[in-house]
Amino acid sequence: MSVGLMPAANPPTFDPLECASRSHEVQRLAWRIKASVDQTDAVLASLRRTQLEEWQSPAGSAYRTTIALHASALMRARESLEDAAASVLRHSQNVAVSDGRGH
Repeated sequence: MSVGLMPAANPPTFDPLECASRSHEVQRLAWRIKASVDQTDAVLASLRRTQLEEWQSPAGSAYRTTIALHASALMRARESLEDAAASVLRHSQNVAVSDGRGH
């Protein structure tokens, strides 16, 4: 028998400790994603401060426009990260209540 393969006659058994450990790992991933959201918020705040600078030159105006475009893209990425964190957290709860069929 190869490592990692189980005979068809012996389905995997439910191990509550293993599920709790997996749930904890998935929760940690969700919190790492949430930390990325927090870091993104800090970058967005910095970009907003930069946009408020009053450069009078055409180059300064172009720079602010470029920053605004990047801030907009970063905001969309932030929203995706936030959705991902919520999904991963929900998944961790499903792992915790798994009855052994889905993990």
